[in-house]
Parts: sequence; structure tokens; C-alpha cells
Amino acid sequence: MSVNLPPLPELHPIDGIRLGTVAAGIRYENRPDLVVIECAEGARAAGVFTQNAFRAAPVVIAQAHLDLAMPRLLVINTGNANAGTGDEGLRDALRTCERAAELAGVQTLEVLPFSTGVIGEPLPVERIEAGLPRALAALDAEGWAEAARGILTTDTAPKGASRVLDLPEGEVRITGICKGAGMIRPDMATMLAFIATDAGLDKTVLESLVKEAADASFNRITVDGDTSTNDACLLLATGRGVALSPDSGGWEAFRSALIEVFRTLAQAIVRDGEGATRFVTVQVEEAADSAEALAVAYTIAHSPLVKTALYAGDPNWGRILAAVGRAGLADFDITRVRIFLDDVRIVERGGRAADYAEEAGQAVMSKPELTIRVLLGRGETCERIWTTDLSHEYVTINAEYRT
Repeated sequence: MSVNLPPLPELHPIDGIRLGTVAAGIRYENRPDLVVIECAEGARAAGVFTQNAFRAAPVVIAQAHLDLAMPRLLVINTGNANAGTGDEGLRDALRTCERAAELAGVQTLEVLPFSTGVIGEPLPVERIEAGLPRALAALDAEGWAEAARGILTTDTAPKGASRVLDLPEGEVRITGICKGAGMIRPDMATMLAFIATDAGLDKTVLESLVKEAADASFNRITVDGDTSTNDACLLLATGRGVALSPDSGGWEAFRSALIEVFRTLAQAIVRDGEGATRFVTVQVEEAADSAEALAVAYTIAHSPLVKTALYAGDPNWGRILAAVGRAGLADFDITRVRIFLDDVRIVERGGRAADYAEEAGQAVMSKPELTIRVLLGRGETCERIWTTDLSHEYVTINAEYRT
């Protein structure tokens, strides 16, 4: 089940990037579950990672390696998160890097591991080691679509985005893939994203870009409010194309397109949220600052009562009003608040809007895509996030996840 999730588009190859995908039998037989991404020498990378205190072993190793060297290989497995596995998990993640480095003729520090799947189980590292030669042999510049399928867990479909830009400096390409459907409330769920461009970018610029783009996309989505132990988003710049900087004539077009790719990927995760039947934009306007706007937005998006009302198509506006009221805003004048479902005003002056009709609210709540707008009357800041409803299928998926 998904909500208007578009089919996988054409994913343009990026000069300097090759991808190989195989079935290694990590959790299921005959299912693609091991992906290797090869970066040409000279490529640069920057990433954002989970803020969960129980960071998975591959996150710990990937961050440490990225601080010391630029990656030549990314090794991604599904079916096992290698999280909550202690020192053994760290050894297994490092062992994966060592074996991949040996096979590819690169340094161990130049290999970044990523894992997604069940938490708390030992990583079947022998199966990964056995699959690595085949994954390396399968490396192909056209391998993006297969890689998008190879990183899935409870997702219903692969997710990707790609752009080709005609800038004053020349052609630039951006392509990315991601996975995620449950345990989604990234804080840089289980969420992985890999985006590459052939542009030449300075490392400090790359680091700034990935943080800005993630904040505008992956850090604005939530399915269930749970931040994964394994969240990671990596941006690669191969430098095989034109060099760009904030002073370049085509910089703003490139920056905007990159953020658009990030946002498309992030919204695809929400559209494919576990059991989702609604794609919901929660937009908070007239806030004093970004922090309070997001506090209100996430309080609404994380409310089980709001989410189940969305699933039912029930315009139970009292649940939204109650969520706004408990978001923790200081000196909050409720008489200034207005709440809308799309363009239907449901709350004003502290209560039900005088012209509100239940039929109009129900018509909006029954749509597969809708917007909850909250105007706080406290300032000029606006923030928006994207979320889902909470369905019977979500409960079933997660109740049966390990069975």
C-alpha cells in the first residue's frame, strides 16, 4: 500500500559511480540484499547520520572512516541492522570493510558500511563476505535501479530521483536512491539515502549542502515518530563534471535541484509509509520561530488520535486542536489560532469556526492527499512537514515484522 508513489523514474548514470547488487541470503533467499557502490578516485563525500544514542555499528564505523578518508566503496546490506550488537557488531562491520577493501584493492578506511533491517541480531557477516565478489563483479554505471531495489526492507517499491541540469558552466547530473517505510522520524527511519552528482564541489561546500538539503527534506518527514539507529544520508560528488561553487553562475539552479531531489526522495518514503493511506502535509504558519512551528507540526503528526482520524477520514478537529494546545508554546493566545483542512476553516477564536460544515471537513479528510494548516498568530515563520495516517496494516506489519 502506498499513496500516489510514482514509479521509479529513469535514473541517469553519474560519471565516476558504479553500483552492483546481488542476493546474498542475508535474511531471505533469492532477494537482492547486498549493494556495493564504487566511487572513482578523487570523489568527495559528506553525510548526515542518526542522532539516536544507540547508533548502529555500521554508523559508528562509517562516521569514523568518513572523518579520515574519502570513500571508494559503500557496502550496504538489508535484512539485518547490525544495531544493538555491541563490540561484536563493530568487529563485524569492520570485517566487512576489510574484506571489501581487500577485494577491490583499496584501503579499509575508504570503505563505508551501511545496514538496515532487524535490530539486535548478529550480522551474518559470512554471507556478506561470500556475496561481495559477485557484487563487485556486477558493478555497472547503469546499476542505480537495481541498487534501489536492493536496499529495500518493508518498502513496497524502490525509490529514486534524477535530474540533468543545463547550467552556464555545462551539464550537471544528480541521481539518488533511498529506502524507508517504517521507523521514520530521521534526525540528522530505518532510512538510508545515497545521492551522487558529477559536479566538482569543495568538501566544505559539500558538507554544508548535505546538511541544508537534509534539513529541508529527510528532517521534515515522520511516519511513526521513531528515529532509527541506522539513519544515514550520504552525498557524493565525483568531480568528473564541471566545478561549481556558491560564486558560480549556475549555483542557485544546482542547489535548488539538489534540494528538490532530496525532497522527492524524502516524500517518497512518506508516500510508501508502512500501511499508509494518506499523504499529509502539516503546515504551521505565523510562528514566532522555526522551533515552535516544528514543535506544533510534529505534535500533530505524532498524535495517534490525529493519525487514526486521518485513516478513518473523520474530521475530528478537536484532536488537532488538542495537539496544538499541548505543543508547549509559552504565552499562547488560543484566540489567535486558525486551523484549516486544505482551504476549509475548522477552528478560529478558540473554537469551531462559525462557517464550518462537517461535510466539507469530511470531504477533505477522505482525500488521499491533504494539508493541515495551523496559523498561530505569533510571528512570520512558516514550516511544513510530511506524514501519514495510522492504519490497521501498519499495526499488522510491525506486529509480524519478525515472524
